[in-house]
Amino acid sequence: MNTHRDTAGDGSVLDSADATPEIPREDQTFDRTVEEGKQRISRGWLPLIITGFIGGFDVSVGILAFLLVQHYTGNPVLSGLAFATGFITLSIGHSELFTENFLVPVAAVVAKAGTFWQLGRLWTVSLVTNMAGGWLLAALMMLGLPAVRGTAVEFSTKYIDLGVTWTALALAVIGGMLMTLMTHLQKASDSEGVQLVPAVITGFILSIGHINHAVVASLMCFAGLIAGAPFGYLAWLQLLAIATAGNLIGGLALVTLFRLLQVPHKVQEARANSD
Repeated sequence: MNTHRDTAGDGSVLDSADATPEIPREDQTFDRTVEEGKQRISRGWLPLIITGFIGGFDVSVGILAFLLVQHYTGNPVLSGLAFATGFITLSIGHSELFTENFLVPVAAVVAKAGTFWQLGRLWTVSLVTNMAGGWLLAALMMLGLPAVRGTAVEFSTKYIDLGVTWTALALAVIGGMLMTLMTHLQKASDSEGVQLVPAVITGFILSIGHINHAVVASLMCFAGLIAGAPFGYLAWLQLLAIATAGNLIGGLALVTLFRLLQVPHKVQEARANSD
């Protein structure tokens, strides 16, 4: 059997057994995820509110791009790619989106680097401020760009027409799964350029598949409501409820749980170090 021997800087020979073993990529991803989760979950009230508002603005940029391209081209592929600009903005700007918080802060709580109260606060504040920021920008869009009002009404009505059905729930589960998978893939790399790839792919799929995503569907409905859509805010609240439930199921059960089970030794190590 061949034994690999490396030469040190002073000319001495080192056995390969003495070399530091490479840390598995999934372990690095877990450490990176927990570290960011600690930062997110421990934000003060004002930074949390502001980042949530900005998250709503960022996704609204994608809604604006979608409506413009769809109105002028009628091409779902092009409008889907245009919508991805919102997720690009979200990724580069490091703002807070409710459905991004199904992996990173949850991993921090599992690792005992945060509490369930902090997680609940993060989810609640980010969802409310995403809605508030998105409504404000939707109002500005409909006021400044009356040409796209008809498109906003058309596509927002498609979300409402899903109703409270198994189809709506299934699409919401897929939406939560896609968003959480995007988050995991982004944490697997330090390169911002590489992190943009899953953002573009996820944004495109959400748009062209008309996936039931709590924030995206809500912001589209806000644009439609302001433009005069034939439904009210009660119908939107029903959509939000089923979208949120499905997103939670898809994000937590189909991605977060399995990603944590992939590195049980890291979870045990992190929990032990926190005691």
